[in-house]
Amino acid sequence: MSMLLQVENLASAFFLDEGVLKAVDGISFQVNEKETVALVGESGCGKTIVALSLLNLIPSPGRVVGGRIVFNGEDLLQVGAERLRQVRGGGMGMIFQEPGAALNPVFTIGYQIVEVLRLHRGLGKHDAEVEAIRLLGETGIPEPEKRIKAYPFEFSGGMQQRAVIAIAISGRPQLLIADEPTTALDVTVQAEIVDLLCYLQEQYKMAILLITHDMGVVIEMAKRVMVMYTGKLVEVAQTHDLFRDPKHPYTQGLLNSIPRLGEGRKEPLYGIPGAVPDFLSLPSGCTFHPRCSIGDVSCTTEFPSLRDISSNRKCACYKVEGS
Repeated sequence: MSMLLQVENLASAFFLDEGVLKAVDGISFQVNEKETVALVGESGCGKTIVALSLLNLIPSPGRVVGGRIVFNGEDLLQVGAERLRQVRGGGMGMIFQEPGAALNPVFTIGYQIVEVLRLHRGLGKHDAEVEAIRLLGETGIPEPEKRIKAYPFEFSGGMQQRAVIAIAISGRPQLLIADEPTTALDVTVQAEIVDLLCYLQEQYKMAILLITHDMGVVIEMAKRVMVMYTGKLVEVAQTHDLFRDPKHPYTQGLLNSIPRLGEGRKEPLYGIPGAVPDFLSLPSGCTFHPRCSIGDVSCTTEFPSLRDISSNRKCACYKVEGS
């Protein structure tokens, strides 16, 4: 399986009056062709900024400040604006976190899909409209011939998400970035969206970068998992290994926080103590140490490097030994 995306020491920051906020702080990872890799962590840990960094869509006053984003052998941080527009929606498609905000309220759903088809696939107006109807049907929207003329406000949340997915795949991307694709949807619709993404991945032979805090979605979809905390990766592992034997104390806390059902279960729901710290005043050393049950003074000097501790497993923790 060949490499599709290679990210090296990516750093993105927001330049605020209060100081420089390092939202993504020197992370490296890769995504291979046709595989699904999950990026997980609590809200506010920097996951979405990673996704926006890949497409250079970070809102002002933020920007990518360092690293390399190599997609199909091309460093996207070194290309011009026109080439980057070709990659957005073409080589890479993105499902944004809020489908209602991602869709333009003043244009029909059909117009928004047709626009992408004409730009990235060079289709004429008629062919683009036919393909837009096909995509709406493929993503599970009933009566696509009629729905293509509807406006976003006429769609439910689940149908808006399907429309956003149709737009994201309309350029036939090699990499689909899915940012919290099941957030704010009811449980039944969540399951349908997960099934849809798995189906589309098989149909279009795409890789998926799945950004989520829903560990149930991770175990359904992802081959590998990257765990993020305060802008850094703290653990990377195969999904089954991570769930079976999490190494980093933060990963252990995330998995212990998953509600478990069972007859006679009376244990209170576990929560990681404390909260994600303010990025403008991060603790010294390992930024998780104030919330960690095994941390000590040795953890307060500098952030541990993400190192190999076994085959296909990396961890950034002074207290975790290699095997």
